[in-house]
Amino acid sequence: MSVCVFFVTFAGMKQAMIFAAGMGTRLKPITDIMPKALVKVAGVPLLQRVILKLKADGFSRIVVNVHHFSQQILDFLSANDDFGVDIRISDESDMLLETGGGLKKASALFDTDSPVLIHNVDILSNVDLLQLYNKAVADDTDVLMLVSPRDTKRYLLFNDDMRLTGWTNIATGEVKSPYPGLQPGQCHRYAFSGIHLLSPRLFDDMRHWPEKFGIIDFYLDVCAKANVKGYVKDDLRLLDVGKLDTLHDAEAFVSDC
Repeated sequence: MSVCVFFVTFAGMKQAMIFAAGMGTRLKPITDIMPKALVKVAGVPLLQRVILKLKADGFSRIVVNVHHFSQQILDFLSANDDFGVDIRISDESDMLLETGGGLKKASALFDTDSPVLIHNVDILSNVDLLQLYNKAVADDTDVLMLVSPRDTKRYLLFNDDMRLTGWTNIATGEVKSPYPGLQPGQCHRYAFSGIHLLSPRLFDDMRHWPEKFGIIDFYLDVCAKANVKGYVKDDLRLLDVGKLDTLHDAEAFVSDC
């Protein structure tokens, strides 16, 4: 498979990565014939919506990882080469690397002087991505994770300063944390949004990690020594379009946002 890489330099460049490699199993049978990234909401593919949102918020380099029906995504991007941004492909066709492994593989495609905004392809939101990016820069965070108080089974745990301290599954009682004896009940509990920013200085910490791993596991490993923080947007509106039932709600969502 060919990999499309465009080498363009932008002054004051803001860079992002779109996680678009997933199998989209929750969207079957649609994803039996196409990648989740090209599923349409109100006639527009999810990937196109995220690219245009990033472009509108000032991002000029975007890396897209591909695996499931990867050639369809490459063909789509080739046919729509007028997005006006530097789009690079990280090819995971041989093996799906999960979120952490995908970011590690793509690390060479990023400028090492600027944070990377990471956005799941199936997330719709009212988030000002430029504002979020500028906050990460101003606070000099190693990781800034957009989180919310929505109901779920799996939560990230934060201290009073919104520093990440752990993770818990309230259905099973499982806790993951670099802090022995962490009590989830004494922490602030938030759900992850699928939107986060990472400083390229953490790529060095990924070198000893395996080829395939989840990004949350990585954040939980480094949070005791790195500045990994959560950010709560009070008026956040967010929809995960990863399931068939939410896909039915997505058209109304985008018309309101």
